[in-house]
Amino acid sequence: MGPNLDRLWSYSCNLTRGKNVSCIAWNKSNSDLVAVGYGQFEFTNQKPGLVCCWCIKNPEYPERVFMSKQGVTALDFSTANANLLAVGFYDGGIAVYNVRKSVDEPVLDNFTTAGKNLAPVWQLRWIEKERGSGDERTEVLISISTDGRVTQWSIRKGFESYDVMKLKKMPTRMGGRSREKKGEAFISRYAGGMCFDFHTKDPNIYIAGTEEGYIHKCSCSHNEQYLESYHGHVSPVYSVQWSPFVPDIFLSCSADWTIKLWHQDKTKHILSFHSTTRAVNDICWSPWSSTVFATVNEGAVEVWDLAQSTLDAVYTLAPTSGARQTTVSFSKNSHCLLVGDNEGQVTVYELRCMPPPPEDQASALKKVIEASLASQLPGPKETSEEAGENGEEDVTAQMQESKRVSTTSS
Repeated sequence: MGPNLDRLWSYSCNLTRGKNVSCIAWNKSNSDLVAVGYGQFEFTNQKPGLVCCWCIKNPEYPERVFMSKQGVTALDFSTANANLLAVGFYDGGIAVYNVRKSVDEPVLDNFTTAGKNLAPVWQLRWIEKERGSGDERTEVLISISTDGRVTQWSIRKGFESYDVMKLKKMPTRMGGRSREKKGEAFISRYAGGMCFDFHTKDPNIYIAGTEEGYIHKCSCSHNEQYLESYHGHVSPVYSVQWSPFVPDIFLSCSADWTIKLWHQDKTKHILSFHSTTRAVNDICWSPWSSTVFATVNEGAVEVWDLAQSTLDAVYTLAPTSGARQTTVSFSKNSHCLLVGDNEGQVTVYELRCMPPPPEDQASALKKVIEASLASQLPGPKETSEEAGENGEEDVTAQMQESKRVSTTSS
């Protein structure tokens, strides 16, 4: 019997019915507690937002409920203070809630500060950083927004903020030369930020995915230029995630229907996965096997094992409800997968009958990559830029109804 997903239960109640599940965050010290954010992705379909903190022991009703006027777009629990939950909103606001208290009020927010983003905050992450010249470390909050800003927030100083990067648009390539589109500099020189992930070994390095399809490697020490830029996607990048086992490798997924695997030293992707003609909304590496990851597109949940195949998912599940799948997250302490949809449900699946994890996790993934590189023989000299531009016109036209595209066109 091959790999399969066994449905265990769903987190949903009358409060969540009909709401879009936009993000999922696990508590760092209590693996039984998960926060779920609810908010619409489309500018034309905005509704009040909601955060529910669910416990595995009670799938009937959340332990904590936080209501908001704006849709919720991002969540993350603090590592240093496990009771603090940061929440990002569609209007660019950020708030921090204390989940130990049942009061529906944030302990900190930037709703009226000058540093508030002007567009949706698509991702938030608590990051531990060195404080000053000594060994003392402090935790800061990093956000990314469609207004092009990657911003650091300090909760010790009343939510003081500064931009660690403003994501500049890349020049459009035409006729073999790089040039800006006419009028582009006048409209906006910044690229919309969609997602980011900090390097697993170096808390100073991160990758950021943009609305224009580029992924940039950045350093917190340099806010003026990119360390590297990766171009393989032709539509907004919805998620990027470093491998938990091989620090040089990361995955990305996009509205262009593809998932791509990258090595940070190569500007071209190593592998590209394409199983559907739908936007791939989210990806998540397995925490227990280096070659396994899960994705969701609007119609299905897919589990991939690169050790078994780099062409097809080892298991695909299309829920019968007809709901669009929006988010996916692996449980850290079990072989369970949480999948959110646009009808307000987070379904818990158990992943069964998978091969045992490799003894040498890093080596297993490296073997897949080496085999792939060996099979990539040089092709004709037709430039990938030409192919990319032609593909971009075709694909982008079909993406206009996709989630999160042109969210700033308000």
